[in-house]
Amino acid sequence: MEALFAVTLGVLSASGVYLLLRGRTFAVVLGLTLLSYAVNLFLFAMGRLSGDVAVIGQSANPADPLPQALVLTAIVIGFAMTAFVVVLALRGLAELGNDHVDGQPGHPDEERLS
Repeated sequence: MEALFAVTLGVLSASGVYLLLRGRTFAVVLGLTLLSYAVNLFLFAMGRLSGDVAVIGQSANPADPLPQALVLTAIVIGFAMTAFVVVLALRGLAELGNDHVDGQPGHPDEERLS
C-alpha cells in the first residue's frame, strides 16, 4: 500500500510540475490542481496507513484526526484557489486575446498551427 501511495504521489507531483512549466494558462491551472491533489494524498498518508485503526469511536489504537482535518481544509482551500485562478485565466484571455502565461505567443509558427 505504501508503494502504491509513493508511486501515485510521484506521478501526480511530476505531472503537476510539468504542466506548471507549460506556456498555456489551462495547463498551469491543471498543474496546480494536480499538485494540490498530491499534497492532499501526502497529508493523508502522514496519518499512518493501516487498516486496524478506528477513525471514529472507542478504540485502543485510534487514528490521528489531525491529517484528516488538514486534508479537509486543504480540499476547501484548493477548490477556492482553483476557482480564483480560472477566473484570472479567463480575464487574461479576454484582455490579451490569447492564453499564454506571459501574454505573448511563444513560437511564430504557433499562430498558424492553432
